[in-house]
Amino acid sequence: MTNPKKITQRGLWFEEFEVGAIYEHRPGRTVTEADNVLFTTLTMNTQALHLDAAYSEDTQFGVRLVNSMFTLSTIVGLSVAQLTQGTIVANLGFSEISFPKPLFHGDTLYAETLIADKRESKSRPGEGIVTLVHTGRNQHGDVVALATRKTLVQLRPAEVSS
Repeated sequence: MTNPKKITQRGLWFEEFEVGAIYEHRPGRTVTEADNVLFTTLTMNTQALHLDAAYSEDTQFGVRLVNSMFTLSTIVGLSVAQLTQGTIVANLGFSEISFPKPLFHGDTLYAETLIADKRESKSRPGEGIVTLVHTGRNQHGDVVALATRKTLVQLRPAEVSS
């Protein structure tokens, strides 16, 4: 085969984001005890609900909970290859973050992203602001995390074809 077509994985250019579209990010990520303990200790979060099994037995949940910041990071991470790989300039901020139900060791986390809004940047030519609403669900379909994220994304360069 001479000169095979090369396809590079990338996220979407600003123009490719469609307000109202929902992207399902697959595969999901099964969360292990090691994931939770490593993330929790790396981030210096000494909350007993994440680290102390004996303490957690006496809580309303009866077991340790997955660190909610790990949950948030993972739902955003699950979206990267499909939406922002190589096209994002920066995260501008997160808002409206909630964790309606806990995530436990052994749960599988799935993510989806709603494209809520977009507009070209007034101060940064060649870039646009895209508002993403990330939803994390466990293997039962229960919502375990919601977050609104504003991102700065590149417009399609003139030399890049569809």
